[in-house]
Amino acid sequence: MTIQVGDKLPEATFTTPTEDGPKPVTTAEVFGGKTVALFAVPGAFTPTCDARHLPGFIDNAAAFKAKGVDTIACVSVNDVFVMKAWAKASEGSEAILFLADGNADFAGKLGLELDASKFGMGKRSQRYSMLVVDGVVKQLNVEQGGFELSTAEHLLGQL
Repeated sequence: MTIQVGDKLPEATFTTPTEDGPKPVTTAEVFGGKTVALFAVPGAFTPTCDARHLPGFIDNAAAFKAKGVDTIACVSVNDVFVMKAWAKASEGSEAILFLADGNADFAGKLGLELDASKFGMGKRSQRYSMLVVDGVVKQLNVEQGGFELSTAEHLLGQL
């Protein structure tokens, strides 16, 4: 079953890159007591994700903060080392919390898993954005094959 507006996020553990190395972080730690703009990409460094999706959130970070968002987080079904490299290459680590969902556990629990096997990418996450307040989904924008609903600009317009 796919997560819906009003649902509480499922328990999951991500890995995030830090100066001290990979660090496990739970949904409770990321979302508990906070307003979080979360966006998911099928893969770090993939064309739309790298050229349009991530940059939109980096460029609009101040606007999200001005509207009361505590954290902007990006989740992808990549390992933490790829996420660290993407954070560095994008110069986005100041604005974005990068979350590795290496085995697609979180994507699967949300019901937003994508089978990208025909592209040689295996299990991935669908592209989406959501606004989460204290662990509860307030807005959910799942793409249906394009790139409009999950953009930073679209989510900002919903705040």
